[in-house]
Amino acid sequence: MLLDETPLFEPALLHGLDWSNNSVSFSPPISPSSPGEGLILRPLCTADFNRGFFRVLSQLTTTGDVTPEQFIKKFEHMKMAGDYYVIVVEDRQLGQIVATATLITEHKFIHSCAKRGRVEEVVVTDACRGKQLGKLLVATLILLSKKLDCYKITLECAPKNVAFYEKFGYKASDETYMQCRFFD
Repeated sequence: MLLDETPLFEPALLHGLDWSNNSVSFSPPISPSSPGEGLILRPLCTADFNRGFFRVLSQLTTTGDVTPEQFIKKFEHMKMAGDYYVIVVEDRQLGQIVATATLITEHKFIHSCAKRGRVEEVVVTDACRGKQLGKLLVATLILLSKKLDCYKITLECAPKNVAFYEKFGYKASDETYMQCRFFD
């Protein structure tokens, strides 16, 4: 497979979101269909490898030296699984990715075989912070998780980001987050 414009998931899922159900306000108003001048919010595609996707992710965490072949293989796996929704904001004038976030749906036996949504890797490039793009990404993934019939949506965040996520209705749970890390 080549680096091309094939989306990770059907773009109509984003276009069909009912933005009137959004719970946070934006000033000035923006939405998934109108994220700002020169910007487009859309599903990840493999061509984004050359549009700075990893440069943006590296502002959040270690990404490693990923080759185009590795990226395509992981992309194809995620596309085939059908449970990964990586969205990006592209600056069309620069031809660069300036923000990204991921929704992963987990299939459960509990809650009548329901799905749980999990938000991961929300990051906006330094140059675009303050333009409400992080808020837009999170609000979009919340509405997408509802559209996909998730019974809940969760995320992990640093203590300094708790107030940001509380704006969307997130609350700390009684559960303790634990991890067993095998490498950084």
